[in-house]
Amino acid sequence: MQFSLHPRLAADTTLLGDLPLCQVLLSKEALGPWLILVPRREALTEIHHLPEADQFQLMRESSAVAALLEQDYQADKINVGALGNLVPQLHVHHIARFKTDMAWPGPVWGNTDGAQRNEAVQTALAEELRDELSSIPGFTPST
Repeated sequence: MQFSLHPRLAADTTLLGDLPLCQVLLSKEALGPWLILVPRREALTEIHHLPEADQFQLMRESSAVAALLEQDYQADKINVGALGNLVPQLHVHHIARFKTDMAWPGPVWGNTDGAQRNEAVQTALAEELRDELSSIPGFTPST
């Protein structure tokens, strides 16, 4: 089977590029920055379904993305989660949280208005993040 991105993830995000294991997506929701890592493996729903080497690679990529968000955006907290209740495809959220965001201190799910960034703001943030992600070894930006 060939990897394909779940349609809801495709609709709700902008592709930033690829790390060795994962696609890196930027959520369109006007909170964060909010990045999503999706291992390019077909038909997986849980981290423990990945082979052990891929589990370790996911942790390396997740840690690098979390550190980037913390450092570059001076986030008060980085929320990392793999829920998958609405989108069963394995994906891991990395959300830069701020004491000033509308959902603080609660979880983002169910505590935001769901507003999305306008296209110009999304495009500018995507370009900025592609540049920042290029500091992570193995990152290949999308074109």
